[in-house]
Amino acid sequence: MKKLVQLAEPGSADESLARKLDSEVLPRHVAVIMDGNGRWAQERGRPRVEGHRAGVAAVRDTIEGAAELGLEVLTLYAFSVENWKRPRYEVWTLMNLLKEYLLKELSNLVENDIRLTVLGRWRELDPSVVSLIERAEQATRDCRGLRLNIALNYSGRMEIVDACRQIVADWAQGKGTDIDEETLGRYLYTSGLPDPDLLIRTSGEMRISNFLLWQISYSEICVIDTLWPDFRRGHLIQAILDFQTRNRRFGGLQSDSEDDVCDTRSV
Repeated sequence: MKKLVQLAEPGSADESLARKLDSEVLPRHVAVIMDGNGRWAQERGRPRVEGHRAGVAAVRDTIEGAAELGLEVLTLYAFSVENWKRPRYEVWTLMNLLKEYLLKELSNLVENDIRLTVLGRWRELDPSVVSLIERAEQATRDCRGLRLNIALNYSGRMEIVDACRQIVADWAQGKGTDIDEETLGRYLYTSGLPDPDLLIRTSGEMRISNFLLWQISYSEICVIDTLWPDFRRGHLIQAILDFQTRNRRFGGLQSDSEDDVCDTRSV
C-alpha cells in the first residue's frame, strides 16, 4: 500500500483515497466481474468491440493497483462459456486482445513479480491462444508477488463438475478419500488459494453471472455503476474502503441495520 501512495500523484484523488486505507484490513483476494464494455461503446456510437479494446486499459490499471496495494490474489472474469453465444467477430476480437495482452505485458508481469494463472477450460481454445497462455504461465511460475488469475472459457458450474469428475477418476484409481468441503476445494481451479474476500461487479448489474460460485459463498459484494473501460485503481481503492467498513460475520449474528451487499454505484 505504501508503494501505491508513493506512486500516486501528490494531491491526487488516488493518493487521498489510498491514505484512508487500513493496511491491516486489506482483502487477501479480490475478484472482479468486468462488465459494461458493450454499453460503453454503444453510448459513444461505436461498435461493441471498441468497448473491449478500451477495457484493456482498465485491466492494466487494475492489475497495477492491486500489486501496488500488496493484495495476494486478483481474479478477473475475462470470458465465460456463455460468451461463445456472442457474434463471431466479437469473440475473435476478444481472443486477439488476449493474445496482444500476453505478448505485450508478459515482461511487465515478470518484472513486477506477478504470477499469472488462467482458470477454466482454456486448453479447448485455439492453439495460438493455448500456446501463449502456457508460455506466460511458465514464465511467471516463480513470481512471488500478486497472483493474477484470468478466468477464461470459464463457468462456475462447470468448475464444480470438473472437480467432481476428477474426484471420481481418482476414486477409480484407488486414490479416493472422504468427500467434504475441504476435499472439493482442493479440486477446484483455485486450489490452494484463499476464497475471494471481495467481489466487485462493474456496470451496476446485480448478478454474479456464474462466477466462482463455490468460492464466493461469504464474499462481500460491491456493485459499481462505472462501466468497465472507465474503471481505474481509484474505483478499486473505493471498493476496498467500503469493504473495510463491513462486519464480516460468516453466517453469525448480525444487526438489523447491516446489509449483505455493498452497493457503491455512486462511485
